[in-house]
Amino acid sequence: MEIETIHGQIIAKANHYQAVPGRNGEKRIIKDEKIRAYERSFMEQCTKYRNKGISSRFRLFVRVWHSSLRFDLDNSLKTLLDCLQMVGAITDDKLCFQIEAEKRIDKYHPRVEFALMEVNEQKQIFY
Repeated sequence: MEIETIHGQIIAKANHYQAVPGRNGEKRIIKDEKIRAYERSFMEQCTKYRNKGISSRFRLFVRVWHSSLRFDLDNSLKTLLDCLQMVGAITDDKLCFQIEAEKRIDKYHPRVEFALMEVNEQKQIFY
């Protein structure tokens, strides 16, 4: 299992949407520039898992190094899964069957360290 590191503060998508005018006076919800910049940075940095095309169940192991305590771990996971889908590491984030996540603090070097493992059979943990 290879570990990949993406440098920079991961952005929670939930906090970075904005409403803009749409057709017929309706509002559209789009990502703001901050989340788009993080996605671009992720795509540039992700090399080990780029185009892996994992199309079966998988497990995600992740350490999120936030720059401060104010960032949520759970909001980071959705952003990470979406970015993994964008770079072709996974074909669909609904195939994620297990997440082992840890939040750490590094004020000067925020980053995400992650690894993916394909799961061939679903083990029963709870009875």
